[in-house]
Amino acid sequence: METITNEFTNGEITVSFEPKKCIHAEKCAQGLSEVFRTSIIPWINMDGADTETVIKQIRKCPSGALNFCYNKKEHVVK
Repeated sequence: METITNEFTNGEITVSFEPKKCIHAEKCAQGLSEVFRTSIIPWINMDGADTETVIKQIRKCPSGALNFCYNKKEHVVK
């Protein structure tokens, strides 16, 4: 069985979505529809808002289906 990756990134953070946890309260889409789009695939558009705005909205998820982590910044030594 093929699984769909539910991770989305903007370079600064990676957002993950656990569909089995989602209670479909739609707090994400109601609060930040530029990022969390219920009728378009991929449904999370990380270019829709700045990182801090996305984080604030993820923290409002009542089920915990949405999470984020900061991406590591790689330092290139010259």
